[in-house]
Amino acid sequence: MSFLNLHNKRIIVFGLANKKSVACAITKVLLAEGAEVIHVVRSEERRATAMKLFPEARVYCCDVEDEENIIRLRNDITHDIDGPIHGLVHSIAFANYSAGLRPFHQTIKADFLQAVNISCFSLISIANHFSTVLAPNASVVTISISTTRMAAENYGYMAPIKAALESSLCFLAQSFAKFSEIRFNAVCPGLLKTSASAGIPGYVDSYLFAEQVIPRKRGVETTEAADCAAFLLSERSSGINAQAIVVDAGMAINYFDPEIVRRVNFPQA
Repeated sequence: MSFLNLHNKRIIVFGLANKKSVACAITKVLLAEGAEVIHVVRSEERRATAMKLFPEARVYCCDVEDEENIIRLRNDITHDIDGPIHGLVHSIAFANYSAGLRPFHQTIKADFLQAVNISCFSLISIANHFSTVLAPNASVVTISISTTRMAAENYGYMAPIKAALESSLCFLAQSFAKFSEIRFNAVCPGLLKTSASAGIPGYVDSYLFAEQVIPRKRGVETTEAADCAAFLLSERSSGINAQAIVVDAGMAINYFDPEIVRRVNFPQA
C-alpha cells in the first residue's frame, strides 16, 4: 500500500482543458497512485482532448454555468457507476477578458457575475448535488491562487472571486460536518505555465518576475500543485479541513530579494 492509499479510490476531476492543465497534472498523480479518475469537461472538444490524454477514463460534459447541467451530470454518473465517490477536484475558473484590461472600478457587472457563477458558485453547487453520492470521509479540493490580497492589475476581478471561493470552504466544511466527515480544501499555487494563464493579459511578464522573486529562482511547477492536491485528496490529510494551502515555492517571503532591490535602486549598475 502506498503512503497516500488512493488505490481504487474514485475521484471526479472537473476542469481538464489540455495537457498543460492543473487538472491534467492532478490526474497523472492520481493514476500513478492507482486511483480511478472520472473527468468532467466543459465541451465536446475538451471531451475529445481528455479521451486522447486518458483513453481509459470516463469523460462527461457539463457546462457548470447552468445548474441544471450539474444535476444531470450527477444523475448520469450515478447511473453509470457502482459505489461512492471518494474525492472531487474543482479546477474550474473563467474570466471574460475580451474587452481588455480595465481599471477595477470599471469592472463590467455581467462579466463579474458570470465569473462568480462559474469560478466560485459551481463548487457550492457541485458539492450540494453530489453530497448524497460522496463517501462519508470524501475530500473536495479546489484550485485557487497564492494570494487574493495582492492587487495584480492584470488579474483584475478574479482575485476577489478567488477570495470568495476560499471563504466558501469553511461554510461548506461546516455544513457537511452535520452529516459527514467530508473535507473541503484549496490548493493555492503561485504563477503556473498553463494555457488558461496564457490568456491573462501581461501574464508572461508577471511569470518572469515571479521566477526572480522565488528564492530558488525557478517558477512553481504544475506538478508541485498536483502533488499537494493528491495529498489533500488522500486520507493522510484527514486532519486538514477548510484550509487554503499555498504552493508558491516561498515567493511570499522574498519580495525584498537583494538582487531585485539592487536592480530597482541602481538600474545602471
